[in-house]
Amino acid sequence: MGFINKLFGKSDQEEVTMTNEKLNIGIILGSTRQGRVSPQVGEWVKGIADQRGDANYEIVDIADFQLPFLGTTDGTEPGIAAWNEKLANLDGFVFIVQEYNHSITGALKNAIDFAREVWYNKAAGIVSYGSTGGARAAEHLRGILAEQKVADVRTHPTLSLFTDFANGTEFTPQDLHVDNVNTMLEEVVSWSGALKTLR
Repeated sequence: MGFINKLFGKSDQEEVTMTNEKLNIGIILGSTRQGRVSPQVGEWVKGIADQRGDANYEIVDIADFQLPFLGTTDGTEPGIAAWNEKLANLDGFVFIVQEYNHSITGALKNAIDFAREVWYNKAAGIVSYGSTGGARAAEHLRGILAEQKVADVRTHPTLSLFTDFANGTEFTPQDLHVDNVNTMLEEVVSWSGALKTLR
């Protein structure tokens, strides 16, 4: 790598700085509806992630950007530019995904469609929930991310509405999920670091 960096004008010191610089990973809340539980799940994932110390993790709530429906406006709303700027500053993602009618929410699909190049050559993990652990929504999301050149990692924590939520509103995750979340995060950080060299 030292030879390649010298060839392209990067010093050994710059290489060390790039290697030691922490990645920025956004934990994206995929629901905007009233009464949603995704903030609880997102904060739980962030709590596990922050204990790792291997990256900078932050909650990214698509509701904060007040994105219009794609194609219904002239595209000048400030939230659109802010959303793209936020994504541009992230090296990888963890999507908190809810299953609606066997797929992801319309709000999440809309948010993904409001950006393009800022997704490219980054990695993502998925934490899903629903009556079947949100598995069908996660599979739909994988296809969408592939079109945006986002590499999704294999490990996929799935949370059940029947065993991980009290009355469907209070998040009470089983301890067994923690190992899966840590494995997923390890994969996201590793892949995000590798893909950063392509950008």
